[in-house]
Amino acid sequence: MSKKIVVIGGGIIGLCTAYYLQKEAHEVIIVDQSNCASGASYVNAGLITPSHIISLAAPGIITKGMKWMFNSSSPFYVKPRLNYDFLQWTWLFKKSATQQKVTRSIPVIRDINLLSRKLYEEMKADKGFNFFHQHRGLLMLYATDKGGEEEWKVGKKAIECGLKVNHLSQEELQELEPRVNSKVKGAVHYLSDAHMTPNEFMQQMKTYLLHKGVVFKTETEVLDFTLQSNSIQSIQTTQGEIYADQVVIAAGAWTQNLVKKLQVNIPIQAGKGYRIDVKNETEISIPSILIEAKVAVTPMKSFTRFAGTMEIGGINHRINPKRVAAIAKAAEKYYSNLKISTEEKELAQCGLRPCSPDGLPFIGRVSGYKNLTVAAGHAMMGWSLGPATGKLVTQIISNQKTSMDIAPFAVERFS
Repeated sequence: MSKKIVVIGGGIIGLCTAYYLQKEAHEVIIVDQSNCASGASYVNAGLITPSHIISLAAPGIITKGMKWMFNSSSPFYVKPRLNYDFLQWTWLFKKSATQQKVTRSIPVIRDINLLSRKLYEEMKADKGFNFFHQHRGLLMLYATDKGGEEEWKVGKKAIECGLKVNHLSQEELQELEPRVNSKVKGAVHYLSDAHMTPNEFMQQMKTYLLHKGVVFKTETEVLDFTLQSNSIQSIQTTQGEIYADQVVIAAGAWTQNLVKKLQVNIPIQAGKGYRIDVKNETEISIPSILIEAKVAVTPMKSFTRFAGTMEIGGINHRINPKRVAAIAKAAEKYYSNLKISTEEKELAQCGLRPCSPDGLPFIGRVSGYKNLTVAAGHAMMGWSLGPATGKLVTQIISNQKTSMDIAPFAVERFS
């Protein structure tokens, strides 16, 4: 039965949710406080990552975070502040960063990533799209023996999970990616991964959805919700009242603040990431992550993107030039004859990734409400998990069997 569904959030998760909802003949309205042309969905590394089987809340990350806290150019930074939401999230993150929990989440992260990769490939085959999509894997480049040993441990776990992984010597790496500097000692090559150009895909998806009758209400802020008998009857916005049969909150880093209006607590902190785009030909052909620097490098359609840092410091879009410079410096260290110009650094942009305390997204219904579903908290895997999340949300709303077990993504698992 067709329903009127309001999706709050016009990023990759919101658009993919709308895509699958309209395929089930639902009437869809997307509401977003921005103009749907910027943010994390546009400045990310564009990676589809079955290889990322270790969650953000991994053992040792707290210790590293403490070491990096006073380094303004470090790849991971947490700004301490006396804020209840932040302190609660930090406590839950610490509790989640155990080997047992990480091990339990490995097959879950693998399965949702593989589902999403398959769905991206299905979209690519759809006549309504013509976006850049390559399946060349992901190189984890290491410049130290310690970095290589740690990554190969992850690589062996990935092999046990059924993923195809190669450990490349310096010579094998040079043959595959000649632009890598001789200071790089080797790489772990995950052949499961793919990559895209986010801006291009987002624009094509918006065009597709508009053509299919999806309504976009941009620059529209949600003020409150009108409730009736455990249901959301309507949404109060700066552009008037919108009635809905079902509501999906996919508002990324803003999700926690929105659900508070419904007396629901979903712990999410914004993790700021930066990107630099280089238009000149770099001759880099395979996406890579520079292990020691935590920088992602993606050859996109007509440019190369360098992205990195995880800055947990609240909701703001301030650009820290030292972090931008650190990304550029790392890239120039790992690749021969690469020079990122001052202008390219000055044009750097940032986006806010919505981070859950345990590295798993929140996908599912909210108890106490008959018509509320949440899809948020994807951290650095938002791009990778867009289609899978949209598909799962649509199956939940349409009362269909879900493509995978969604219990690990329970929205109220921290309540």
